[in-house]
Amino acid sequence: MDLWKKFKTSPLNLNLALDLLRQADQEVEKMEPIRILLAGKTGSGKSTLVNALFRENIASTGVGLPVTQKVQKITKKGLPLVIYDTKGLELHSKSQDESIQHLLHLVKDAKKGDAVEPIHLVYYCIHATMARIEPQEITLIAMLAQELPVIVVLTQAIGEDIKGFKDSVKKAVPQVQGVIPVLAKDFELAGGQKIKAYGLEELTKHSYEFVPEEVEKAFINAQRVDLALKIAQSRSWANKYMKTTFGIGLTPLPIADSALLVPIQITMLAHITSIFGLSIDKKQIVSMMAGVGGTGLASMVGKYLASSAAKWVPGVGSVTGGMVNGFTASTVTLALAYSYIEILKQITLAENQGKKLLPKEITALMRKTFGQELETISHRFPDKVKDSLPEWMTNSLDQYE
Repeated sequence: MDLWKKFKTSPLNLNLALDLLRQADQEVEKMEPIRILLAGKTGSGKSTLVNALFRENIASTGVGLPVTQKVQKITKKGLPLVIYDTKGLELHSKSQDESIQHLLHLVKDAKKGDAVEPIHLVYYCIHATMARIEPQEITLIAMLAQELPVIVVLTQAIGEDIKGFKDSVKKAVPQVQGVIPVLAKDFELAGGQKIKAYGLEELTKHSYEFVPEEVEKAFINAQRVDLALKIAQSRSWANKYMKTTFGIGLTPLPIADSALLVPIQITMLAHITSIFGLSIDKKQIVSMMAGVGGTGLASMVGKYLASSAAKWVPGVGSVTGGMVNGFTASTVTLALAYSYIEILKQITLAENQGKKLLPKEITALMRKTFGQELETISHRFPDKVKDSLPEWMTNSLDQYE
């Protein structure tokens, strides 16, 4: 029996794609946003940094609302991120003491939950080519660091003496959580040579260390730099759903009854989508579903294994048979999740290069990846179960591309 022919011809339930997208949006809406205070003098490269670090070019396209005379709150729908931008903070002006006190009051009020919501992290930007940190900045940074984790970002970090400047800033403000040189965009030199952007991934990883647990998911969603962080978080959640589907497989109901498995799998994929923070559409979701036989995935695999189990496992109605069902349900679910994660990764990489994967490319890639993941994951079974599984489960799926 050619199961993959049945997969290919299984009707696609378009409502599942819409349900997935709806649940993904709901997951993002439930996230408490990560709130970052962005400070530094005019021209310190704050907007360029934020646009490079986070999705949606929030500094350019977000909605800005005045919080105080000196601070603007920037948000964007569908992005669990709030930027408090200290526009017009000129520390060399006559009103520098007033500006510093004004900002400190905001931070303290936020910490207490007064007037504004909690702020989780501070980026203080200094234009590295100036190679100078002013006394007023040292005072402000030290005061901010008493209230919140502060990371000093040396923007436009070009030149031979960046390390020396970094060391001097560390010495001047030892209270901060880090001093990180960053070149947010490629820099073109005379003659057409380029200095490649760098430092954003280090800044992302370092920031994540100081993000409170309740906003970790929001930070992972909002950041656009560290793809490995999105993948690791997605796989962690997939493993949790795998345990749930293993339990369903152990129940008296056969795993061929996808009425139980499919909703869990759709919720799992929606959760993964919310972690990646991609603006995927219905057509892309349908293409991925087509790659694994639409809604027939759980029922076709489950039905085949359930009907065959008696041939290779004695006492299929016993605990052993339940274990086979449980492992089968969890294996299919985990392979589906890992395949989906890989496709989202490829979509992200394509978008970063200004490209878009075609629906037929997504379908073919999903089919191939699912077969590879199913084969890899099935080898983790206990020997007693693994030896009983049909050969097609471990080595035949990759034939259908």
